[in-house]
Amino acid sequence: MADEKSGGRGAAPVRVLLAEDQGMMRGALALLLGMEDDLEVVAQVAAGDAIVAEALAARPDVALLDIELPGMSGLDAAAQLRERLPACRVLILTTFGRPGYLRRAMEAGAAGFLVKDGPVEELAGAVRRVLRGETVIDPGLAAAALSAGPNPLTGRERDVLNAAVDGATVADLAARLHLSESTVRNYLSSAIGKTGTRNRMEAVRAARRQGWL
Repeated sequence: MADEKSGGRGAAPVRVLLAEDQGMMRGALALLLGMEDDLEVVAQVAAGDAIVAEALAARPDVALLDIELPGMSGLDAAAQLRERLPACRVLILTTFGRPGYLRRAMEAGAAGFLVKDGPVEELAGAVRRVLRGETVIDPGLAAAALSAGPNPLTGRERDVLNAAVDGATVADLAARLHLSESTVRNYLSSAIGKTGTRNRMEAVRAARRQGWL
């Protein structure tokens, strides 16, 4: 039975990195995963910008990443892990089951995407499956992503909306992004049109609900 769990890896446990900013949740996940005899949590981080450095030090087989993290999102960290540590499989685990997040996770090279309300046995099984080369996706979210269609926003439109979250002026946005003010206005106008909203803040909220940002 142990060989079946470990996917042919024998007695060597699967090394897992866990990235979750909520301490209680992180501790609970580490404890529950650690109770599986073929899994070992070798690193825990609370911030997205600490993921890559910790992964390079700990060399996990699977990185279990939340999306909403301080410093850097789990999606951006997944893309960096693909470049810096390609042997590490990434499994996204999040509270926010948004269709756009799933598409972005797959684009970033993630091997799986699960929401946090599932049983720990399902999570442990998903860790084993992605290590075997499978792709594991929450079925309800997969159906929602297919019906929602692709993200209509370009990379630059996403950049401008992300920068506009704090209500910055067009001049501020232009300075931050090293763009002209007219270019920023064009990107904002296009993003507002694509999200079917009336202003930039509504566009930000709508894009976030869809997981496009």
